[in-house]
Amino acid sequence: MELDIISNLFSALQNAELSRKRDCLIAPTSKLMGNVLRLLQKEGYLGEFEFIDDGRGGKFRIQLLGRVNRCGPIKPRFPVRRSEILDWAKMFLPARDIGVLVISTPKGLMTHEQCIESNTGGVLLGYVY
Repeated sequence: MELDIISNLFSALQNAELSRKRDCLIAPTSKLMGNVLRLLQKEGYLGEFEFIDDGRGGKFRIQLLGRVNRCGPIKPRFPVRRSEILDWAKMFLPARDIGVLVISTPKGLMTHEQCIESNTGGVLLGYVY
């Protein structure tokens, strides 16, 4: 039984990218996972993805573009204020303007740059670069 679906998502993406696969199949799914995938697709790290309903929680088939060098969850899910976001980015990202932190906010999922622009904080979910 898998307890942390977001952690499974990031580890499956990392393993598929390291083995240079063109697509990745991830099961089970959740709405949060779909929102994370949509955010990563909008940032240009992933290609198209589709939901496959198998009657047991569903699956996501994700097209990989080869742009993910490293990704992972941030555990525990630390709460972060707007003023602390750049400090967290320094800890998890390799350099400025490279990669994104995925943050769950009251306004929905956002990258760390979008959180700074909208002046909001939230909970850290993961990082991708």
